[in-house]
Amino acid sequence: MNETLIASERGRELFSYLPTYYESSRIMQADMNTKGTELDSLFGTLDEILQQFFVQTATWGLDRWEYELGIQTDQRKPIEQRRALVESKLRGSGKFSGRLVKNVAEAYDGGKVNVTFQPQEWSFTVEFIDTVGIPPNLDDLKAIIDEIKPAHMKVEYEFNYLLIRDIHGVLTLNQMEQVPLLKFAGGDPVGQ
Repeated sequence: MNETLIASERGRELFSYLPTYYESSRIMQADMNTKGTELDSLFGTLDEILQQFFVQTATWGLDRWEYELGIQTDQRKPIEQRRALVESKLRGSGKFSGRLVKNVAEAYDGGKVNVTFQPQEWSFTVEFIDTVGIPPNLDDLKAIIDEIKPAHMKVEYEFNYLLIRDIHGVLTLNQMEQVPLLKFAGGDPVGQ
């Protein structure tokens, strides 16, 4: 059999089911390659559709997730931020608790988050443990937390930044130049 005539994976599989006297038939090889190519395309499309049913793998189906959850679609945002927003919104239902806020924030940020309550002040704090600097798309997380928290509670956010003691003697000057300024304490852009 001339394998170069059958480029399709499923075409080769189909061809393997045929009797051996077709092995030298270029017509049958071309036929199986054509049918296999169509099946490859069909299975690829089915796999892509299946991915839309899961937030972690959804691409063009994110629009539908956002619509169902009442989230305004913003195509300019990176897909990972949109997925995090949908996932945090999905996790944000139920009785308000520290665990709920933690689940929502961790779904959004992708890192470890610590939530502490200050009952005497009617507030709680969301501290980003693993993330250095301000997480991207923080405004979306704030909006979701404002939606799930009781109206009388105040929320504060704490961030981790790189300090001189963290990098002195650890990073070279070239390595430090590769770290975005926003990851350093006081590294906000001028004028903001």
